[in-house]
Amino acid sequence: MEFIQNVLVTGGSGFIGSHLVCSLLTRQPQWRILNLDILDYCCSPRSLASVQHEDNYSFIQGDVCDQRLVSHIFNTEDIDVVFHMAAKTHVETSFVCPSEFQRVNVEGTRVVLNAARQAPHALRRFVYVSTDEVYGGSCLQVFDENSPLRPSNPYSATKAAAEYLVHSYWDEYKFPVIVTRSNNVYGPRQYPEKVIPRFVSLLQANKKCTIQGTIPKSRHFLYVDDVIEAFLLVLAKGAVGGVYNVGAGCEVPILQLARELVKMVQNVPDTQLNNWVEFVPDRPRVELRYPMSSEKLYQLGWRPRVPWSEGLSKTVQWYKSNPDFWPSESEDTGPV
Repeated sequence: MEFIQNVLVTGGSGFIGSHLVCSLLTRQPQWRILNLDILDYCCSPRSLASVQHEDNYSFIQGDVCDQRLVSHIFNTEDIDVVFHMAAKTHVETSFVCPSEFQRVNVEGTRVVLNAARQAPHALRRFVYVSTDEVYGGSCLQVFDENSPLRPSNPYSATKAAAEYLVHSYWDEYKFPVIVTRSNNVYGPRQYPEKVIPRFVSLLQANKKCTIQGTIPKSRHFLYVDDVIEAFLLVLAKGAVGGVYNVGAGCEVPILQLARELVKMVQNVPDTQLNNWVEFVPDRPRVELRYPMSSEKLYQLGWRPRVPWSEGLSKTVQWYKSNPDFWPSESEDTGPV
């Protein structure tokens, strides 16, 4: 079968990556989708079990830092589009082993960029998936795409460094890059080191939700289906060399999140909600909130479609229906 476009998704077996791969395969049967993933601890082949036998899907197990492998892919597969999503993302772990985050997030991005630019087949788009954390935290300022980058932990620092690499390829070679910066994405199949599945897994084990520090913190949440819509819109209509914030404007205090999940998982009365919450020591550096404007993306026609209550309900129901999808939760306190 002749395919009209070849799309490489790095990190396509991860949480967001697997949803993107499934969406592309469903919507674009004439596109060939290649997934390059090392299958790290936070990835599961089960995430793509429903599509693994599709004629237009190919899985390649490997490391984005493997220059020979990545170059071979670009030299032989006529890649038209790249969604570069492969990354280390757990903030706590980034304080413990920052060198590994540097290797995967920065060197991996360099390897993929270099192989894509040198490939005999000209790339049409290189979409780099970044994070709102590159802005650092803010109490009042709302970040837009021109706000300075002030990352405050090793994870966000490596994502910012990778962004500078991506932009340098646009500045120097007019290589067709686009950068997205999204809020905290949540939904089914997310590994339980992130706050929502972490709290759900603790509650399913009849343990308390552990909140780091006593200073009130909040996060902006974005349902995974909405961020996939944003990626596809940016691919179709985004300006090369551009940056797009992807945020739903849904800011939820972490304590409120915990209480909502306690009610949904444990089904206890309001008077008992606080019995299921425990405050634990804070991590070395934590930002209180990450407010940002997505007006630039709105101008392309994107709007978040999944309300918070609906997205959270769908997510919790998935974890209830798939209790054995991930190994049992560990004893760390988890991120916020």
